[in-house]
Amino acid sequence: MKNYAIIVAGGSGNRMQTETPKQFLLLNNLPVLMHTIKAFAQSETQPKILLVLSADQHQNWHNLCKEFNFQIPHEVVNGGKERFYSVKNALDLLDEPGVVAIHDAVRPLVSKELIDACYGAATEKGNAVAAVKPTDSIRKKNGDYTEAVNRDDFYLIQTPQVFDLQKIKNAYLQPFSNLFTDDASVVEHSGEIINLVEGEKNNIKITYPTDLDLAEILINKKPFK
Repeated sequence: MKNYAIIVAGGSGNRMQTETPKQFLLLNNLPVLMHTIKAFAQSETQPKILLVLSADQHQNWHNLCKEFNFQIPHEVVNGGKERFYSVKNALDLLDEPGVVAIHDAVRPLVSKELIDACYGAATEKGNAVAAVKPTDSIRKKNGDYTEAVNRDDFYLIQTPQVFDLQKIKNAYLQPFSNLFTDDASVVEHSGEIINLVEGEKNNIKITYPTDLDLAEILINKKPFK
């Protein structure tokens, strides 16, 4: 059984209010994406890493790797129009039996402990998805009104999301649907039950400028290799 990791880096800089795609913005003097790849390379799982990038960003990434002397082995894969097709492009390159993690490029603070826990649970149960309980109150929209709901009934889903390779490849044979919000929803739609693993509050997704500021604070609070 082989371990794989697909890092999905197709985002733009729109909500970051910058022309630079957010995965290439500097965090602690290193592009965000490099922190993310390093987390997987430093895990006990030691997966083969595939990086999904839009074709027009391949040269930019190549230049950044040279500039920052980034030498962690990884394979670059063409992204698709939708995230669904980006992931599928990477899955189509994998054929040996194994377990595959799919992770957002802009979650650079994921710990190696969480990565290894997700791989372990997926190896045992067929899949494992990182998730945390919400701490804020939640209201549900109901027509023109909202109603309070019990936050204990809800989870906030993160990545990594780790799956038996054959099961997720089978799931990605389905036609694309707008109901697919992440890889877990694709696999669930194919008939699989999704298993949750306790995620991490620090495993933030960098989407807005304040997220980058917070990540800078968090990354400098912990020992860094």
